[in-house]
Amino acid sequence: MEKLDEIKNMAIDSFSTTGVTVLKALLVLLVGWIFIKLLLRVLKKSFKFLKVDKLSEKINDIEVVEGKKLNVNVAKVLLTVVKWMLLLTLLVIVSEMMGITMISEGIASLIGYLPQVLSATAIFVIGLFIANAVKKSIQTFFKSFELSGSKIVSQLVFFIILILVSVTALNQAGVNTDLITSNLNLIFGAFLAAFALAIGLGAKAVVADLLRTFYTRRLYELGQKIKFNDIEGEIEAIDDISLTLKTKSGKLIVPIKDIVENQVEILG
Repeated sequence: MEKLDEIKNMAIDSFSTTGVTVLKALLVLLVGWIFIKLLLRVLKKSFKFLKVDKLSEKINDIEVVEGKKLNVNVAKVLLTVVKWMLLLTLLVIVSEMMGITMISEGIASLIGYLPQVLSATAIFVIGLFIANAVKKSIQTFFKSFELSGSKIVSQLVFFIILILVSVTALNQAGVNTDLITSNLNLIFGAFLAAFALAIGLGAKAVVADLLRTFYTRRLYELGQKIKFNDIEGEIEAIDDISLTLKTKSGKLIVPIKDIVENQVEILG
């Protein structure tokens, strides 16, 4: 009989202790949830004051491919990240209070991994801005020399930089990129070899055409009257490889090569 009473008292004490622990954990969970909600509201207002939306606009202005832009809300992403970090931290505290160490240790390791993800995201965003700046610089350079092909070249360089930045970001996030890197090395190697071969075979003619076009645009103007090979006409257009003359008999398209290699008389 005494043993039964002893077991009964132990069960009651254990139940009472467990009940108190559960109530404390629920109270902490409730207070923590309210605190998180209030903190998120404060952060939301702070983001508006700090004009985080402008960063979203700058990111969304980046044209990944022609006509296709990103659609990112930085403030919303940051609020979501902060929310889940706080919730996971709260779950760790509650799990520790209830003695469920397996859950708390698992969540703690996940929380420890989040800074790596955030730093990887920051690297990717910075790389995205750099790639876009290089892309615009190439387009400006081509336009300043009035060369064609700016879209193709700038887009190609943009993607190359973006791929390299993505691999770096994945490494920062702890993802093994050895297989990706080896394949990219093969692809870039083949691309550079083909590009070098093409440049070696055709650079002479291409550079000569570009120089002819460049100097023709500097020497002659639209509306100018010229005469060469007994042909008189008014310059209507100067394209990459040809010049359009308005003559008495109609329009005449003359290769820029012929203009450069012949004597030209400027009539007015």
